[in-house]
Amino acid sequence: MSYARQMLDTYARDSNVDAGVLAATIDALNDCTQACIADTDADLGERNVADLVKCIRLCLECTDVCVASVGVISRQAEYDTNVTAPLLEACVAICKSCGDECERHARMHEHCRVCAEACRRCERACRELLAAMKVQATMG
Repeated sequence: MSYARQMLDTYARDSNVDAGVLAATIDALNDCTQACIADTDADLGERNVADLVKCIRLCLECTDVCVASVGVISRQAEYDTNVTAPLLEACVAICKSCGDECERHARMHEHCRVCAEACRRCERACRELLAAMKVQATMG
């Protein structure tokens, strides 16, 4: 069980969304952040670094958006979906862009392949959390 899930299970009151979906998204955001940071560092060490400038920039942007998103969704005390949903939508967008760019380099650089995979997983997790939030909003 992840630390995110363990922490969510300690809350005295119910979460606004399914704890499993929320924990999976927190884990995916953290993993994507780590992968993007590591990929940026690996890109900077490559001989053809000039060819990786777009990848580096997108990884930096993805890191920033994922860190902001995980911070907001980790705080469960009456969060505002008017803030959370746009953050998750931004995360979906940057994870797609970053994943696409990393995929372009994946055949030549294994670190880009790994990062693309982390971005795709994070993109899916954020979409699933957004869907769960919409379901909760219609019920609640």
